[in-house]
Amino acid sequence: MEIIPGFSVGNIVMILIGLLLVYSAIKREHEPILLLPIVVTTIIVNLPGSEVLVEPPGLLYIIKHYLIDTEIVPILIFLGLGALADFSAMLANPILLLLGIGEQIAVLFTFLIALLLGFNLREAAAVGIIGGSDGPITIYVTTTLAPHMFASIVAIGYIYISIVPLIQPPIIKILTTPRERRIRMRQLREVSREEKLLFSIITIILTGLLVPPALPLIGAYMFGNILRECGLVERLRKTTTEELLNTLTLFLGLGVGSVMRPEYFLNVKTGIIVVLASFSFITGTALGIVVAKILNLILKEKINPILGAAGVSVVPATARVIQKIALEEDSENYLLAHATGPNIAGVIGTAVIAGVFIKMLTG
Repeated sequence: MEIIPGFSVGNIVMILIGLLLVYSAIKREHEPILLLPIVVTTIIVNLPGSEVLVEPPGLLYIIKHYLIDTEIVPILIFLGLGALADFSAMLANPILLLLGIGEQIAVLFTFLIALLLGFNLREAAAVGIIGGSDGPITIYVTTTLAPHMFASIVAIGYIYISIVPLIQPPIIKILTTPRERRIRMRQLREVSREEKLLFSIITIILTGLLVPPALPLIGAYMFGNILRECGLVERLRKTTTEELLNTLTLFLGLGVGSVMRPEYFLNVKTGIIVVLASFSFITGTALGIVVAKILNLILKEKINPILGAAGVSVVPATARVIQKIALEEDSENYLLAHATGPNIAGVIGTAVIAGVFIKMLTG
């Protein structure tokens, strides 16, 4: 129902959602760099006259159509993230890789439930990948398999990523005891530059041979890390992690916010996706902790089980959540470096599953 031409009750609802999330981003400091461009754009595109921005040749249309739909932005973001990533913890203690399994199981569970709820295979894969908790991967899969659901899947995915600091702590505290949260991890061995470079190169080759559709993401991620670790191209590393990554994050927020309109967002399917996303985030966090607890039954040197929550690869938000909880229990228990291991395992694992989905459903 339109109140005035081009302004309906649905637009008011979307503006109210945007205002709520602006409050969350600014007052509660929930990933403002990521969330603010999305939600402020949401408010703008739901006001009368916004058509000049969201329809050709409007600015927001150009960003969404030429930078995001073509997958340029998510791939280049992975390049920047790779240049920021430190593989030391993962390579020094490979057992941490197993803590990323919970997230992958959550993706598959969500995929199967989406199928049971009536989504087709491509749509279910796009919904399931939300559980990977990685925005660029969600965009990559959705634009390839279910572009008509971009607004609901990608926007919901990024909103959940932004409120990870609210979602994870209660789950972690319910599933672990104070004694478990106080477990200290031994100091990690020093990992050589050669080990890190070799890991990146081998991962690129194996991905290209085994899961080609994942190569754009994994290749960009590993190339970014090679820029970081080789020590010879500091100007390129600095550009990818600062100016380029900041610009891409802004474009991403503008592009995602541009489709936050009632005709795309306010429908039954979106409501179902909200529920499935909640299930997937909660399940991924819980299963990561459960995997750590199972490993502790057979390992002599115990793992702090809250590290399992870092398998939900919202980098670096989940690692910061884990560090905060650990310090609440023991002011000298520093787990941030260890949490990067499951974080990176989650990123790589989710990218591989994304490649498998695309290979199976487009091959």
